[in-house]
Amino acid sequence: MKKIIYYALLMIIIVVILPLLIVRGCSTSEENKLPEQKQEGIKIKVYISSEKKVSELMLEDYIKGVVAAEMPAEFEPEALMAQAVAARTYALARIMKLYLPKEDLHNGADICTDPGHCQAWISKSNAMKKWNIFYTYRNWGKVERAVAETQNIIAIYNNTPINPLYHSNSGGRTENSEDVWEGIKVEYLRSVPSSGEDACPGFKTEILVKTRDFSDKLKKLYPDIKLNSTSIIENVKIQGYTEGGRVETIKVGNISMKGTEFRQLFSLRSANFKVEKENDSTLKITTVGYGHGVGMSQWGANYLAKKGASFEEILKYYYSGVELSTINGYDLPVSSVQIY
Repeated sequence: MKKIIYYALLMIIIVVILPLLIVRGCSTSEENKLPEQKQEGIKIKVYISSEKKVSELMLEDYIKGVVAAEMPAEFEPEALMAQAVAARTYALARIMKLYLPKEDLHNGADICTDPGHCQAWISKSNAMKKWNIFYTYRNWGKVERAVAETQNIIAIYNNTPINPLYHSNSGGRTENSEDVWEGIKVEYLRSVPSSGEDACPGFKTEILVKTRDFSDKLKKLYPDIKLNSTSIIENVKIQGYTEGGRVETIKVGNISMKGTEFRQLFSLRSANFKVEKENDSTLKITTVGYGHGVGMSQWGANYLAKKGASFEEILKYYYSGVELSTINGYDLPVSSVQIY
């Protein structure tokens, strides 16, 4: 019995007391802590469009909000990483005062959160509210990893951060920049096939427009337009297509207009559309794809990721001739750099 008690006490000393003494010897008290090294971080001034205010955020925190807002968190990790690099490159270029609009629409900030003008953005709290409660932490974790694993990585062309335009899905082929914005040819924004986009729920959509409404909208924009009111569909003729398959020009009555202009007039999801007669009083407009179609297709990126492509391969596929680099080495305004 004494031997059993002896061995029991010996085990308690080995298993419990000895580890406590070791931990105590490795004290984590403040006086034994190494001083934290200050790190250099980049800040970005963001005009929060919904709140009509300018906020200053750390760049990597801002990128998390863009990825969460711009791309479904259910997408493949490599697609989310490609989105993070694109978003970071876009933001850095604005900090460097590249690719700026003629008018200041940001109230002095570097960038805004209006996706129709810059990049969409959402706060962490709002992002977590929009997701299903069972996937909230998983989704935010995926976003954080995508940003962390690509930290400081950007896409460059001729040693300059690119203007990495992107969109939801191209409808099967992306666009040349000059086919969407006349006269603006960008060497890395070339038309390429984009597979797997039909997985997008809104890949193809249809809207019905009353012929009277169709006519009224056109007459408001073009007062001198001449239309045959008895058969509107006979007044509509597509005159040409872009390399990406979108309508380049369309003639309605005696007026020719760009497909992008027609898209805007009728609030279509893309300029890849066709107009048909539904009945004597209604036209049907079928649209394929969503967005301007230039640069990276987000649904196409996810398809490539599912096929095993890395984020670098995805970016180099949609942005022709680019290379990946890091933020280090680029001259930034002093106000955008903070020591913390």
